[in-house]
Amino acid sequence: MSSRPELKVDDEHGFIRYFKSLPAVGEETIRIFDRGDWYTAHGEDANFIARTVYKTTSVVRQLGQNDASGLASVTMTVTVFRQFLRQALLKLGKRLEIYAGSGARMNWKIVKQASPGNLQDVEDELGGQFDAAPMILAVKISAKASQGRSVGVCFADASVRELGVSEFLDNDLYSNFESLLIQLGVRECLLQFDKAEKDTDPELAKLRQIVDNCGVAMSERPAGDFATKDIEQDLARLLKDERSTSMLPQTDLKLAMGSAAALIKYLSVLQDPSNFGQYQLYQHDLSQFMKLDAAALQALNLMPGPKDGSKNMSLFGLLNHCRTPVGSRLLSQWLKQPLMNKAEIEKRQQLVEAFVNGTELRQTMQEEHLKSVPDLYRLAKRFQRKKANLEDVVRAYQVIIRLPGFLGTLEGVMDEIYKDPLDEAYTNKLRELSDSLGKLAEMVETTVDLDALDNHEFIIKPEFDDGLRIVRRKLDKLRSNMDKEYHEAAADLNQDENKKIFLENHKVHGWCMRLTRTEAGCIRNNKRYQECSTQKNGVYFTTKTLQAYRREFDQLSQTYNRTQSSLVSEVVGVAASYCPVLEQLAGVLGHLDVVVSFAHCSVHAPTSYVRPKIHPRGQGSTILKQARHPCMEMQDDVRFITNDLEMTRDESSFLIITGPNMGGKSTYIRQIGVIALMAQIGCFVPCTEAELTIFDSILARVGASDSQLKGVSTFMAEMLETANILKSATAESLIIIDELGRGTSTYDGFGLAWAISEHIVNEIGCFALFATHFHELTALSDQFPQVRNLHVTAHISGTGGDAAASASATEEKREVTLLYKVEPGICDQSFGIHVAELVRFPDKVVRMAKRKADELEDFTAKHEDGLGLRRYSKEDVEEGSARLKEVLVKWKDEVKSGGMSREEMVGRMRDLVKADERLLANPFFAAVKAL
Repeated sequence: MSSRPELKVDDEHGFIRYFKSLPAVGEETIRIFDRGDWYTAHGEDANFIARTVYKTTSVVRQLGQNDASGLASVTMTVTVFRQFLRQALLKLGKRLEIYAGSGARMNWKIVKQASPGNLQDVEDELGGQFDAAPMILAVKISAKASQGRSVGVCFADASVRELGVSEFLDNDLYSNFESLLIQLGVRECLLQFDKAEKDTDPELAKLRQIVDNCGVAMSERPAGDFATKDIEQDLARLLKDERSTSMLPQTDLKLAMGSAAALIKYLSVLQDPSNFGQYQLYQHDLSQFMKLDAAALQALNLMPGPKDGSKNMSLFGLLNHCRTPVGSRLLSQWLKQPLMNKAEIEKRQQLVEAFVNGTELRQTMQEEHLKSVPDLYRLAKRFQRKKANLEDVVRAYQVIIRLPGFLGTLEGVMDEIYKDPLDEAYTNKLRELSDSLGKLAEMVETTVDLDALDNHEFIIKPEFDDGLRIVRRKLDKLRSNMDKEYHEAAADLNQDENKKIFLENHKVHGWCMRLTRTEAGCIRNNKRYQECSTQKNGVYFTTKTLQAYRREFDQLSQTYNRTQSSLVSEVVGVAASYCPVLEQLAGVLGHLDVVVSFAHCSVHAPTSYVRPKIHPRGQGSTILKQARHPCMEMQDDVRFITNDLEMTRDESSFLIITGPNMGGKSTYIRQIGVIALMAQIGCFVPCTEAELTIFDSILARVGASDSQLKGVSTFMAEMLETANILKSATAESLIIIDELGRGTSTYDGFGLAWAISEHIVNEIGCFALFATHFHELTALSDQFPQVRNLHVTAHISGTGGDAAASASATEEKREVTLLYKVEPGICDQSFGIHVAELVRFPDKVVRMAKRKADELEDFTAKHEDGLGLRRYSKEDVEEGSARLKEVLVKWKDEVKSGGMSREEMVGRMRDLVKADERLLANPFFAAVKAL
């Protein structure tokens, strides 16, 4: 941190007064001051940056330190500022205001604003490398008792000139709204804010909770921003569509139009005239993609978490072998938008298969073609915002001249099975786009000096203009003289050219020489050479002659740039007209990149993935052979145990999985969800054989580890997630439940688990996997034919069998080996105490635990019939009840005359019971009698 800039501010007291006069903003907004080559932050912002970036508050300094009203301040280099920018916007969900100016009050003003969903002003500082598109969404709701809950949204990726709208009915938990946030990968959400109702409107509180659960930054906007009075004329100015705005079907969506008004105002879209007539409006259909809730996102480890070490810990990290930024963002989008259309899924699968089977085709695409493609969407955006320069034109040109390589590789595919799909998806489109961009390539070759690119110079060809030709000749002469001076210095210092001594154009010092740090001693105390600076890669130095050449060279370069500026503007203007074509090209290459990445993962997995057979929605079974968890099998030192799955509607649609702690129940049920999702994005899956039905949603209940931080108990979070499942699931959903009811008493928890399971089986009728420690839940299979019991096996030494077969094992010292294999049947033990032994609990504690567990089992055995926890066969219960009823009827007939005393009546009852041998032999009656 020694390179931190020193805190030097002109007119400290004036700046302090100005800073303290700024209007208050929430803690989610941070103000940064640009001071040229460095940046500062002040007040609470300074302390926040000190803790976040520097990890210590010792870097905080005081402005006006001799004054009681001083101001905490921190400085940042450009590199540290960019690091903080990325962290604040992409991970912490902060908003930033960047001021530029100098001195006190009058000279400072906001020059850039940024938020998680609006990165336009700081794209250059961020470098444009985002894992996902920064999607921003505005939402407006209407919750009327007579009409239910209507939700209208408008959303956009600020870097692409499109506005999406959607309007739909929702339930009281806003499950559809949650699914939409996840489908779109929203980073920031605009909510209507009404001071009078802020703390009393329960509907707004629910929306806030959902936005927070999904990890989305919130921005509250006044109700006036959502007014629709001007929206038609605003859209008329923005949209490409030449029809009257009032004719567009989307304008009937009144709530969505209110959201559009708020979003257009927030993004200041109308303040940039270059946006006029450039936008498109489209309607998003929520039902065209599989729905995922926030719990499913967590359960399936879809996206990287803040603490993930290895990239393989998330599905995105595992599948992301994309070579382009556009491809990485598209992959993120596909993961959150699994397809529901069988034909579309199979179309993607066919393309993946082409690259799986075509090893040379796949490697050539990845290693030669795709890795050299820049972020074409960001490039197009620079042209649209009139920020582009000659370098951007050259970057576009370098993609265009590589298109013949793409086409040559694709046209080399001879296999008829794959040729047509590849032609339709890529070859034909790339050929058409290459033809459209041909004129742009010709213009660049005619006007730009491509030879100068070797020196990282972006200039117009000197032959293009007489004035340029004269200046260029002088520049070339100076360059030759500088080379001569360099050769003489190398000889004088006895250093190898381009090995120990170099001639470089430094961004600060201009043309100068550099020696490696080990050789730098040779210029010390030598008056001919003047040191410029010492850096990691060596010592920069110059001579008086070289300095004179450099000054003249800089002046001539400025003259050259002034002379060529009008020509550059013309070239950039022509290139800007090709933006729509460049965006189409970005879409095609991004799609190609993701499909090739899927193929790469499928081939390079420890065991190759297979193409799954897809059944239409609501039809067919889900059968997986030797299924694996794709992320877990990639971990070091893991030999993954494969397992099969068979789910058939009306026969085995509800699976209950019991077994030891740490036995693999959670992994098993989660890997089924991951495989289902992978299949519906068109990827191959980690199995040896696979067939799946199409699911309309994956709904999960898998744990609430972070709920306490939000003031919600684990049990409450569990119930909220489960309520969401029960209200959202359809017969075509996949439900994953990993434990349920653990946050309350055993009896309440079991009762809830049973009732929820019965509701899923009876009322919803979808595919479901339920991992549980409530072994009594397995009795569901006696009542419902579609319920199947599975268990994860554990070998117990000395018993000769697995856990399911060894329920009677009573040895004090059992050695239990977890086998991670899923088999049919029930396991009625959890081995919790064994886990305690594995993590080396003190022996005394383990012995006490075993003793108390045995006592509780004895107690439960005596009382559990009254609690209804021990289950008897249906036949035993029916026979015992019927024979007891017969005895009671007979006894009633004998005593109804009233001639017997109470003792005689009780004695007669005993005699009748003793006389019925079959009743006495009935186990259900024996338990009732024991009470």
